[in-house]
Amino acid sequence: MKVTGPSGPAAATSGRSARPTSGFSLGQTAQAAGPASAAPSAAAAGVGDVSALMALQGVEGPLERRRRAIRRGGGLLDRLEELKLALLGGEPDAAALDRLARSLREERPQDEDAGLGAVLDQIDLRASVELAKAEMRRSGD
Repeated sequence: MKVTGPSGPAAATSGRSARPTSGFSLGQTAQAAGPASAAPSAAAAGVGDVSALMALQGVEGPLERRRRAIRRGGGLLDRLEELKLALLGGEPDAAALDRLARSLREERPQDEDAGLGAVLDQIDLRASVELAKAEMRRSGD
């Protein structure tokens, strides 16, 4: 079955189809010079449907907030790991600290799960401590 547009599904045709019609023609004949058809108003109605879908996508449910919170926490843990590897390798850690600070500044979605919130609080605290320690090292130099 093939969906052809706002009219709904149509049966699939076998073989090679002729030229697809799009409602747009470069060469207008004298017959086409008449009043405009109803096609543009149908297209405008489709725009309203799209805007409604976009508005629904902007509404974030609890599952999506939880996923974003977990993704943020995982990202912070990754940045902390990068910082650890940079410190152990003796490399300058300015870039790793900058990435950690940016990750920490990201908005944290609020989740109803108290256990997840506690773990994320601990991750945030650890990242803040590492940034404070780096600031102390910089000011001590």
